[in-house]
Amino acid sequence: MTQEEIRLAESRDRKKHWKRWGPYLGERAWGTVREDYSPYGNAWEFFPHEHARSRVFRWNEDGLAGICDRRQLICFSVALWNEHDPILKERLFGLTGNEGNHGEDVKEYYFYLDSTPTHSYMKYLYKYPHAAYPYSQLIEENRRRGKNQPEFELLDTGVFSENRYFDVVVEYAKGDVEDILVKISATNRGTQAARLRLLPTIWFRNTWSWGTEDPRPGMRQLPGTIELDHPTLGKRWLYCQDSPQLLFTENETNKKKLFGVENSFPCVKDGINDYIVNGVKDAVAAELTGTKAAAHYELEIGAGQTITIRLRLTDIDFSGVAAAAFDGFDRLFAIRQREADEFGFAGMLWSKQFYHYVVKQWSEGDPGNPPPPAERLNGRNKDWPHLYNADVVSMPDKWEYPWYAAWDLAFHCIPLALVDCDFAKEQLVLLLREWYMHPNGQLPAYEWAFSDVNPPVHAWAAWRVYKIDKKKNGKGDREFLERIFHKLLLNFTWWVNRKDADGMNIFQGGFLGLDNIGVFDRSAPLPTGGYIE
Repeated sequence: MTQEEIRLAESRDRKKHWKRWGPYLGERAWGTVREDYSPYGNAWEFFPHEHARSRVFRWNEDGLAGICDRRQLICFSVALWNEHDPILKERLFGLTGNEGNHGEDVKEYYFYLDSTPTHSYMKYLYKYPHAAYPYSQLIEENRRRGKNQPEFELLDTGVFSENRYFDVVVEYAKGDVEDILVKISATNRGTQAARLRLLPTIWFRNTWSWGTEDPRPGMRQLPGTIELDHPTLGKRWLYCQDSPQLLFTENETNKKKLFGVENSFPCVKDGINDYIVNGVKDAVAAELTGTKAAAHYELEIGAGQTITIRLRLTDIDFSGVAAAAFDGFDRLFAIRQREADEFGFAGMLWSKQFYHYVVKQWSEGDPGNPPPPAERLNGRNKDWPHLYNADVVSMPDKWEYPWYAAWDLAFHCIPLALVDCDFAKEQLVLLLREWYMHPNGQLPAYEWAFSDVNPPVHAWAAWRVYKIDKKKNGKGDREFLERIFHKLLLNFTWWVNRKDADGMNIFQGGFLGLDNIGVFDRSAPLPTGGYIE
């Protein structure tokens, strides 16, 4: 057995929780159905990109090249500033479904380079321009173009001309289940020296502002270290090599900026952004405590030069001596990278995300907060009050489609089974659990409309995963097959009770087209009347 296979076996047997940490941080939480509390479901407009740096997310967090634990209680990602952008680059930017001439469209260049199934090693590349990122130009030019014209891409703006950009490579290696080594390398691809602010950022997902009894966690500064204390996870330490400046703020909404009312806390979510970009000195906590923190590295990178910084997020207490955390650092990285070379997957493994959405609570609102508009009770997903999502799920795309889709997920499980049969089987079973599957047997389609109908591929995927698992291990998992078969019978019953317009028990309708871009939306009535067979 390879070392990664040993880790997978330890995870399967619950001896060591190697999958507790992974790339489960989303790449876009703004503009999603989960964060939409508008009366009529205007998800893109209710929580736009412009709000994301200042406004707390209710259900999920996002970030750049980030990781988190399986419950997304602690999040880590990278923020960048080239000293020209109007804001920190904390998350990927793209056009909303209403801004893009061909719908939503991420306008960044980033690449999943490597990952093992247990995420014992991961590697990610992001290309960051030296010049100011052309946010307005991308929005305005794509808005001007019609659907019959090509999209205006980031490369078309000329911002990468003459290789004036940084390659920022983020790597993670696990020393143990709760011991994560982080290496961030920035390479100047241009012909002239350029400055870069690099801000590895750690924060708690806000679970305490919604009228529940979740206690508030906290962070504080130690020498070269950020100490985290969470009521559920206990203590963790982020050790930062080379003693950078440590900045602290709160993961709380900047109400004054967004809504014109006084803030509940002197330091808010965009405090680090305002301190770095706008020079607002009191935007960060003078007492060096909070629920969000960053290590501030100021780099001058020569032409063709690479500068690397090292951090370590761990449950090991080095008694405040940050330097001790980096003994054997590069040796462990080299070992994990060699082990990762035995696997050829990256994109599928990086595309896992903690997905959180409780429909009943979302529809009715949180205790202690103003109730949502009454229209929502009869609006989107009203027929799914039982649905309770708080799991790591394979996403179609963590920016353009940061939500699970039933038939996409079934297809995902086929390649995933080649390297991690356990995860593939868990994913297939998950959608059939009673807090996912509708009591009538329907599988939830996707958050925009859980009641939409997608092709019935779940049973086929389960059989294919069973066969792949049997071929790999020499023995089929009959228990999995029996377990999933009984729940699929409910789904089959739902299918056979669907009627076409003539009552002939033939499937009709549903949302399906050329990559979901059909001439007609089969879920909606035709503008001309009639129906599609």
